[in-house]
Amino acid sequence: MGKTRVAADLALKLGTAVISADSRQCYEGMPIGTSWPPSALLAAVRHYFIGTFPVSSPLSAADFEKLSLSYLAEVFRSSDAAVVCGGTGLYIKALCEGLDDIPVASAEVEAQIAQAYAENGIAWLQQAVAQEDPEFYSTGEIQNPARLMRALAVVRTSGAGINTYRTHGVKNRPFNLIKIGLELPREMLYARINDRVDQMMEEGLLKEVERLMPYRELKNLQTVGYSELFEYLDGHCSLALAIDKIKQHTRNYAKRQMTWFRKDPEIKWFRADDPELIYKIMQL
Repeated sequence: MGKTRVAADLALKLGTAVISADSRQCYEGMPIGTSWPPSALLAAVRHYFIGTFPVSSPLSAADFEKLSLSYLAEVFRSSDAAVVCGGTGLYIKALCEGLDDIPVASAEVEAQIAQAYAENGIAWLQQAVAQEDPEFYSTGEIQNPARLMRALAVVRTSGAGINTYRTHGVKNRPFNLIKIGLELPREMLYARINDRVDQMMEEGLLKEVERLMPYRELKNLQTVGYSELFEYLDGHCSLALAIDKIKQHTRNYAKRQMTWFRKDPEIKWFRADDPELIYKIMQL
């Protein structure tokens, strides 16, 4: 059972709504590549932060912090609980703990960096960050293009490295948290990822990417599932190779997600294929 289905089932049991904590599901026109919940689930359970904003309007983790708190306030007017579901670790951290007051990067600078990354790849991006913000580079998050681009944009906008603004403080929240993680053996997880990519292609991911070609330079589209197919449409690789890259990069992303969330001692872990999963979660 995937996290989308688990979240919807929990929400139905609790009589509440689901708030997506996925940094790409919030954009219009990206239902296949960002794995929106099936229409039946969207009809059965209220979902926030899915397909709500135009792809041309970039949202940050700080934006999500404000939006998610407003969504929770609305949900709590009629329910004692809410379900937050997603794999964007920084967004979940923003909701649970709050974020430091990091300067907003210049949109022009962000666009220049995104363009350079699209043309030169991650090796260029890593080298630029290593030169301009070596402290951030030393943290080891050098395989995450979004983080690298953000760090580079901040230092080029403000003149100071992004870690300068991090206080590691935690904000008080007017609600209690129960954190749940789902896991599978690596072989099973990777097989599911490969099958899911094949399914997305069958559902029309390539046509979705073709429609988004005019926006390809936007940061919102510098993401797995889109970047690889843009390369194919540019004639830089075969479709079969692009699909293999999506599978590989998705597996890499899943590994980074697990590394991030494993650092949180408050998360209670469950097997995603446990037939009594919902019952066990409800007992927490």
